[in-house]
Amino acid sequence: MTAAGPGSVAALPSPRNDDSMAALATPLYIVSAHINDPSSAPVPVGARRPVRSFVLRQGRLSPAQQRALDELLPRYGLAFANAPLDWRRVFGRTAPVVLEIGFGMGETTAEIAAAHPERDFLGIEVHAPGVGSLLRDVERRGLRNVRVIRHDAVEVIAAMIPADSLAGIHVFFPDPWPKKRHHKRRLLKPPLAHALALRLAPGGYLHAATDWADYAGEMLATLAAEPLLVNSANGFAPRPASRPQTKFERRGERLGHPVFDLFFTRK
Repeated sequence: MTAAGPGSVAALPSPRNDDSMAALATPLYIVSAHINDPSSAPVPVGARRPVRSFVLRQGRLSPAQQRALDELLPRYGLAFANAPLDWRRVFGRTAPVVLEIGFGMGETTAEIAAAHPERDFLGIEVHAPGVGSLLRDVERRGLRNVRVIRHDAVEVIAAMIPADSLAGIHVFFPDPWPKKRHHKRRLLKPPLAHALALRLAPGGYLHAATDWADYAGEMLATLAAEPLLVNSANGFAPRPASRPQTKFERRGERLGHPVFDLFFTRK
């Protein structure tokens, strides 16, 4: 990867051009929901509620974040739908697409998108304050290459992301669910790893990062076991310059939490 100067964001890896199409995996589960409520889908009587990798907490929305949700989400947001996206229609052009799962407050998403106007970015997040924060940043920076879906990422991937269509996938600092009884909620499990691999174009990459050592080991084992993916490093990868450090990451480092990067490519 190309090194970058201080404060800059390095070039993202370029996917190999390939017109081959792989069959979509069986959807993990699919429900419908309103654009502003990722947990609104009804569960049929007697059906088992799916295990989710998130819990919707009632975080405080600032007035500015609320205005962004009201005014900017209709402009930059996509409603969940049980139909694959047409990237050209979504972004108004043909360009490599990078998916970010769980973008938090969105500062990394906005910084990478601003540094790479030649690429398009779809961010998925369920928490309203983070969605509002990213929307404000997108508007302030005048970014035309960012779209947002406020919905469960597992359902979006299963229903909306076409096979072989992504240049890259970012999964930065997913919730580690540290208690053992909650490990079942962790995002990067084998079924999702396979679904993500299918949606990467050949040569596309999956970049994950966490500061929880046991989760890092679990993610490494899960991704290494996926036959469609190849590890770019011998174990964990050094932090690529293309991933800016976040406030969250710097705080973790001050507390003595090492950060583990994983960088896999699609065969």
